[in-house]
Amino acid sequence: MPLVAGREYTWADLHESLNLVIIAENFAREYWGSAQAAVGKQIRSNPTDPWSEVIGVVGDIRHDGADRSAPSSVYWPLRSPYSLTYMVRTARAGSDSLADEIRQTVSSVNSSIPITAMRTMKEVYEKSMSRTSFTLTLLGISGVMALLLAVVGIYAVISYTVAQRTREIGIRMALGAQSGSLKLMFVRNGLVWGATGAGLGLVAAAALSQLMSTLLFGIKPIDPLTYIAVAITLLAATAVASYLPARRITRVNPVDALRAE
Repeated sequence: MPLVAGREYTWADLHESLNLVIIAENFAREYWGSAQAAVGKQIRSNPTDPWSEVIGVVGDIRHDGADRSAPSSVYWPLRSPYSLTYMVRTARAGSDSLADEIRQTVSSVNSSIPITAMRTMKEVYEKSMSRTSFTLTLLGISGVMALLLAVVGIYAVISYTVAQRTREIGIRMALGAQSGSLKLMFVRNGLVWGATGAGLGLVAAAALSQLMSTLLFGIKPIDPLTYIAVAITLLAATAVASYLPARRITRVNPVDALRAE
């Protein structure tokens, strides 16, 4: 943890059992406005305990999981043989050989000390994020399926519209209408409907996104860049879905188009 203000514990502090304490940065901001202002202040865990002096302020840590805000933490000095947690930084994290070496090293110092819950930080992180990752994966799959259904639906509607207007297209072509202008007409029509649907969808998404606030951290439920990207993607898919059937029908001979029922 980064030291923001003050100092850390020393062995002398622990051996002399001094009433000193280190707090988290958000705890300092909450009670004294800044980390520097908290150094030298007195706190205690309950009314019957002696006062302890704040000697240092450290950075905030997400103790409750990566998907939750960092709590207001106080770090008391360890003076009794409680269960300890050690962190080892190494490129061999997670390997069986490293785990065996750690057990052998601890055993060579004191064979009666058990080692439990040996995990890598990656495992801790993945467990903390498992619920959020699973939910967002399902939402991502649902979003892709919704986009595919929208494209297929637009394509089907434009194809049906083009089929119903085959004679009209034949007459326009016989009168000299260019295929490019006819394609543009259908694409423009599709984009109008696509833009209408996208607008209504964005309004509904903005309202429903508040329900997802519990799954998000570090970002707001309404992200303008994401909304713009989704709208552009939908309109691009609409343009392609409208262009394909229009291109096919404009390639038909005008005489054949006039004969269509």
